Amino acid sequence: MAREPAGFAAAPLWFAVFPDCASAAPAAARLRRFADCCLPHPSGRPFLLGRRPGAHEPGAETVCAARGGDTVLALVGQQGAGAAALDEAAARIRTTEEAAAYASGVSGSFHLVASVAGRVRVQGTLSGLRRVYAAEVAGVTVAADRADVLAYLTGAGLDDRRLALHLLTPALLPPLTERPVWRGLQYVPPDHFLLCDQQGRARQVRHWSPPDARLPLSAGAPALRAALHAAVAARTTGRPVVSSDLSGLDSTSLCCLAARQEETRVVAFTAASPDPLDDDVTWAFRTAAAVPGVEHHLVPHQDMPTIYEALPGMREPFDEPCAVIADHARWLSLTRRAAAAGSALHLAGFGGDELLIASAAHLRTLLRRSPWTATRMLRAYADANRWCRGHVLRQLRTQDSYRSWLESVTGSLTDPPPPLERPGLSWGEPPRLVPWATADAADAVRELILEAAPHAEPVSAHPGVHDDVTGLRYAARPLRQIGQLALRDGTALAAPYCDDAVLNAVLAVRPEHRRTPGSYKPLLVEAVRGAVPDESLTGRTKSVTNSNPDGALRAHRDQLATLWEDSRLARSGLIDTAALREMCAGPLHHHAHDLHGGLYQTLACELWLRSLEGPPASDQPWGHPLLEELGGTPVTDTEARP
Repeated sequence: MAREPAGFAAAPLWFAVFPDCASAAPAAARLRRFADCCLPHPSGRPFLLGRRPGAHEPGAETVCAARGGDTVLALVGQQGAGAAALDEAAARIRTTEEAAAYASGVSGSFHLVASVAGRVRVQGTLSGLRRVYAAEVAGVTVAADRADVLAYLTGAGLDDRRLALHLLTPALLPPLTERPVWRGLQYVPPDHFLLCDQQGRARQVRHWSPPDARLPLSAGAPALRAALHAAVAARTTGRPVVSSDLSGLDSTSLCCLAARQEETRVVAFTAASPDPLDDDVTWAFRTAAAVPGVEHHLVPHQDMPTIYEALPGMREPFDEPCAVIADHARWLSLTRRAAAAGSALHLAGFGGDELLIASAAHLRTLLRRSPWTATRMLRAYADANRWCRGHVLRQLRTQDSYRSWLESVTGSLTDPPPPLERPGLSWGEPPRLVPWATADAADAVRELILEAAPHAEPVSAHPGVHDDVTGLRYAARPLRQIGQLALRDGTALAAPYCDDAVLNAVLAVRPEHRRTPGSYKPLLVEAVRGAVPDESLTGRTKSVTNSNPDGALRAHRDQLATLWEDSRLARSGLIDTAALREMCAGPLHHHAHDLHGGLYQTLACELWLRSLEGPPASDQPWGHPLLEELGGTPVTDTEARP
C-alpha cells in the first residue's frame, strides 16, 4: 500500500508518465488527485500526470503538447517551440525516433515525452538537469522526473547505504552518486532515454555520445554564439521583463544576450562581496553602463544573508539531499528581488565554469596527439598552480581504466583531501567522506563502489571529456532544487549553459582552444564578442567571492547545534555527532579536511531526512489548475490538492 507522500505532492513541479496499457491505470489513479495537468494517450488512457505553474508564457516551466493521429508529443520545461510548430510536428511524426529528431532542433531545456502508436519515449537533458527515473508498478514501468513520485507509487523505503554516498565531498562518483536514495528505483542516465512498449515493458537506450573535439576556436566560437543566442531567446522572447545575474563572465554574457532581445527589459543583480579584491562589481557597472536595456541593481554585502542562515526549520520537499541548502538564503535573496521587480524568469550562469574551462585531464590525450603543445601547456599550468612535477609525471604514466580508478578510490575515502599542488589529470577528484562519518558509513560506501566498479562505464573513453561532462552534471544537480525554491517565490531559474545544444557546441571545440595558459575562457570570449562590450571582456579572471564561511559558521553554530541533538543521520548510524560538534566548535582554520564542504553535505542529508517526516513547506496550490489537454476533463483545484 502506497503511503501518503511527504514531498512531491507539495512540490511546485513534477510529472509522471504511464505506458499505453490497461495495467497502468491503477498507478495513474493513485496520482491523479495530486495533479493539475493531465494528458491522455491517443487511446484515451492516462499518459502524463503532473503539476506545473499556470502561466503559459514563452520559456516558462510548462507542458507544451500537441496531438496528431496516433501521436501525442509533449515538451515539458523551458522551450522555444511555438504551438503551431508543435502541432505540425505531431501531425507528421510516426515514430519515437522522429519525435526525438524534432526535439533536438528545439532550443531550451526540457523533457521530451512522446506517445507514438502505443510506444512511449521519455528523455531528459544531457546535463542531468531534467532527470528521468523509472520503476515497476503493478507489472508495468512508470517514469517520472522526481524519484519521490515513484517511491510513493511503489512504497519504496530509503537505502541508508546510498544515503551514505551523499556524505562524500565532492559527491561526484558516477554512476553511484546519481542513483536515487530510494530502494528499487532506476535512474535513467542523461545520455539514455526510456522506451516503453504497448505492454508496459521498458528498456534504456543510449542516444548520445560526446562529439569529437575537432573544431578550432575560429569555427567553434560562432557555433557557441548561435547556441547561446537561441538558448536565451527561447526563454526571453515575448517577455516584457526578465532578470539576470550580472557578476562573472558567464552571467554577464547571458545578461547581454537577453538585452539584445527586442521589447525585453533586463533587470540585473550583482551581489557585492566584502572582499576588496573581488572585482565583479566593477565589471558589472562597466557592463550595465555600456548595454542599453539593462536596469542594474547592486545588493550590498551587508544586505545579503550568510551561509548557514535559516536552516533548522527548513522542510522543503526535495527528492534527494540538496548540497547547496546551506546557502539557500543567499540564492533566494536575489530571486526574490527579481520577483519583486516583475521578473518571472531569472537567467543564471550555472554550469559555465564546469563547461567552459576544459579539464586538465585533456592533457593526457593531447600528449599523444600533439606532444609539443601538451608539454608547453603542462609547464605553464605547473608553474601557475605550483603543481609538484613528480605528481604530474606519476599521473601521466598511469593509464588506469575508469573501473580501476573507481576501485582505487576506496583506499582513500577517509584520508585528508589531496594537497592543492597535486594536479587532477585522471578521471576526476577522488572524493573523501566527511571526517565525522562512522566506520559503518565508510564500509557501506566502499561496498557500493566495489559492487559498481566492474560494470561502470565512463561518459567517454577520454578522461578529460568524462571530467567535463560529469562536472556539468554536478553543477546542474543542485539547480533542480534551487529552482524549486525560487519557483515558490514566482521566478523560474534558467541555466542556458546546461542546455544540450550549448553542451554539444562546447565539446566540439578542441580542449586546448577552450583552455589556454594566460587566457580566461577564450571560447566564450570569442563567442560573445560584439554582444558583450569589449571593455567587459578584456582582463577578466575568475573571482573567488569571499562569503566568509568561517564567520557564518561562528554566527550560526548554536542554531546548527540543535540539528545534531537528535540527528536523523546519527539514528541511521552514518555520522558521529560528538565528532561533528567537536570539529565545528574548535578553531576553524586548523582543519586538514574540507570542513565547510563536509558540512554542506551533512546538512543536506540531515535536513532532507527531516523533511520526509515533517509537514511540507507549504500546502499552497501552485498556479491555476490547468485544463486537461487534448480532449480530457479538467482537474479541479480541490482534486489537485493532497
